[in-house]
Amino acid sequence: MNSSLDPAFARDAAKVAPALDNEALRRAFHRLADYMNHCILGQPAFVELLLVAVLADGHLLVEGAPGLAKTKAIKALAKAIDCDDQRIQFTPDLLPSDLTGTDIYRPEDGSFRFQPGPVFHNFILADEINRAPAKVQAALLEAMAERQVTVGGVTYALPRLFLVMATQNPIEQEGTYPLPEAQLDRFLLQVKIAYPDLDAERAILRLVRGEAKGEEVSFGERLPQTAIFAARQQALATYMSEGVEEYLLQFVFATRTPELYGGDLAGTVAFGASPRGTIALDRCARAHAWLRGRDYVTPEDVQAIAKAVLRHRILLTFEAQAEGLGTDELIDILISRVPAV
Repeated sequence: MNSSLDPAFARDAAKVAPALDNEALRRAFHRLADYMNHCILGQPAFVELLLVAVLADGHLLVEGAPGLAKTKAIKALAKAIDCDDQRIQFTPDLLPSDLTGTDIYRPEDGSFRFQPGPVFHNFILADEINRAPAKVQAALLEAMAERQVTVGGVTYALPRLFLVMATQNPIEQEGTYPLPEAQLDRFLLQVKIAYPDLDAERAILRLVRGEAKGEEVSFGERLPQTAIFAARQQALATYMSEGVEEYLLQFVFATRTPELYGGDLAGTVAFGASPRGTIALDRCARAHAWLRGRDYVTPEDVQAIAKAVLRHRILLTFEAQAEGLGTDELIDILISRVPAV
């Protein structure tokens, strides 16, 4: 079954269809993935999930230690696509208007002029989002959900190509404002980045030395935004059989009633994934299959993307957490127990 598509996607896709068919767009994204993996060494899973977010038209929350190239990832992506990027450092004294912009008084004619804030860019890096107070987080999340901001009673549309990558520092907890679970649900994906292995770390060191001498990896001609919209249309139109759709639905329902798949899972989940999680899993599984060169979705696509889509949408009970069960471990258990087609 094919997902319903935004008609605007089809209009944009028609502009580039004569030049870029499905295979040409897929090759362009493979070239983009190669470029990103040359820029961000040792993080192929992160690169793939970032491209999945671009194709599925969603935002991602990234958690990892400092210095793992999160900022560089957004900048490299913006260099390869015909768009702009902006990094916003979240701090406790930040105000919502520091993101959205504000009306500036013009004394020469007594009028007010809207000064757009940094959110009016294509790719946004919201660095350490949990350091900002709730009002600032809410302003960003509203912009993510509505793709618009309202200032002084006037609504301003955000760019059509709009992606937010928010980061959380898992090391420090003092002076932070953790995102509530209901707000976490607004993110399409939650990605956890681990340290690179020894070989990747060695390659990073040598790459930095090379860049210091003026050597830089270049993507070449930037991808137009219309190509991104066309790729989205094709990725989200990837065929999903009724059997795979049923497996996807059963998997989401298993996060709400895990006791049906084993008595040892009774009392482990306080709240399971929401319907927004079902939609996200559907879109991301299609995008994952398209990136892998297939025109159909398999249960393996659902399983491959399940942790990033669902880990922030499942709230475990205190007893389960006290026993050391994490959401990733629960998802692994459900992957092994929910029967696939």
